[in-house]
Amino acid sequence: MRQPVNSNSITKGSAPPHVKSVLFKILTYLCTFLTVLSLASIVAYIFANGIPNFFFRDENNALRFKSSLFAIKYTTDNVSMFHAIINTLYMTFLSLLISVPLGVFGGIYLAEYAPANSKLVKVVRITSETLAGLPSIIYGLFGMLFFVNALGWSFSLLAGAFTLAIMVLPVILRQTEESLLSVPRSYREGSLALGAGKLRTTMRIVLPVAMPGILAGVLLSIGRIVGETAALIYTSGIVAKTCLSPMESGRTLAVHLYQLQQEGLHLGEAFAVAVVLLIVVIIMNSISSKVAQKFSAKD
Repeated sequence: MRQPVNSNSITKGSAPPHVKSVLFKILTYLCTFLTVLSLASIVAYIFANGIPNFFFRDENNALRFKSSLFAIKYTTDNVSMFHAIINTLYMTFLSLLISVPLGVFGGIYLAEYAPANSKLVKVVRITSETLAGLPSIIYGLFGMLFFVNALGWSFSLLAGAFTLAIMVLPVILRQTEESLLSVPRSYREGSLALGAGKLRTTMRIVLPVAMPGILAGVLLSIGRIVGETAALIYTSGIVAKTCLSPMESGRTLAVHLYQLQQEGLHLGEAFAVAVVLLIVVIIMNSISSKVAQKFSAKD
């Protein structure tokens, strides 16, 4: 039978449990609303100030698209961003090509092969968490001293890509490890019981299940790579040209935006670059999300 509620069990002055639940729910909704409102305000501000700069009025007062913003050749008059778009995609590809294999396989080792109480594992975790919190300017100075000067790569996309790879590596490493550890132990035990080896169990059973979480870490890394400025100024340089080789110096969209804003002569075009940068990030994140959803659907 249902026991009667003892009135003495509720301390004097404390709110009933259902009141606390309602207050917590209201607080949660309020925080969510403020977060969405802040994000929407930033996006709306960028689009409101950037989209008008994609158009101009000719001598007949007709509204026309300013195609010079996407001219193949950059000049100080058109301040084209075409080269920056290509360099951004190039930089993102090189950085992920370096950081993703190292981060994923490092996370696999920490989660699947390394002893649970190993000192090495603890050192790697502390180190990766520390590196994830370092300001990007420190990575830029390190990249300039090591890749640009010590290795003699000069200002180049390759120096910038290795610097950004080191920057996002802790995020991918820790996200991969946590995603693998979240896979139920019964998956491993069932596969081993059927005669599969450790490697086959990890690659064919555990890794596909953890793939959505791993791709989430890659998605965060893409956002940081595309939006990075300080580290690239010291490593890849600010040359306004399309790079055909990774050893050439060039600026990305974020650096291009910074340079236009710093010069103060093309603030309108700087907002236009911000719109394109935002669209590029959204497209890359959407592609990564679709890939993650496909892996989740397979599971």
